[in-house]
Amino acid sequence: MTKYFMVLVFFLGMQISNAQNLTAPELLDKAIAYHDPDKLWSVFQGKLFITMNYPDGKERHSEVEIDLPKEHFEITSKTEGTIIKQTLDKEECTLNLNGTTSISEEALKTHRLSCERANFVKNYYLYLYGLPMKLKDKGTNLDPKVQTKTFKGKEYLVLKVTYDESVGKDVWYFYFDPTSYAMELYQFFHDESKNDGEYILLSDLENVGTIKMPKVRAWYYNKDDKYLGTDILTKGIPLE
Repeated sequence: MTKYFMVLVFFLGMQISNAQNLTAPELLDKAIAYHDPDKLWSVFQGKLFITMNYPDGKERHSEVEIDLPKEHFEITSKTEGTIIKQTLDKEECTLNLNGTTSISEEALKTHRLSCERANFVKNYYLYLYGLPMKLKDKGTNLDPKVQTKTFKGKEYLVLKVTYDESVGKDVWYFYFDPTSYAMELYQFFHDESKNDGEYILLSDLENVGTIKMPKVRAWYYNKDDKYLGTDILTKGIPLE
């Protein structure tokens, strides 16, 4: 048994050593091949059902409809009986609050509703659920060196990513399993010297068609590990 264990450790060490010799684009290609083997993200059409759990016990249920070829995005969210629908169909934006598009200025302010906000929400969901494929987008800058980091006792291959100023100002790190190349964690900083920003632990996988998306994402502050919430891909929850 001891000899078998030593051989296993040796081969795992060899795998990690070989993986460390990858360039950043090579690591990204392997991660994309794992998560999107049929290269379907760019033509994705489907619905995601997401439950967000907060530390205070509150929940938000969302139904997200994405049709990339038709440039259509719609999210319907329910929080404590309030239903908000935000629709972006190419350049057309529609906001709906509890079944009506006639929304007072006060209600718009209370619920933080605007077309600008709707575009932010769209980009948020397309970015996070389109990872790691979205790291091929224009304006994304991969650090050429693949880093090796240990996070909570596990060793990862890590990509550092910055963005053109027109895209974003945060610095991101993406952590991949060194043998399967599955994405298991990502982290961002507004100012890395202050250890601000957040890290997001990914667990389980949901097969959406042939795309492997993280099913559970748990959010924490970098500076103190304070728990912020967890969002979970579900099979669908009625919002009406």
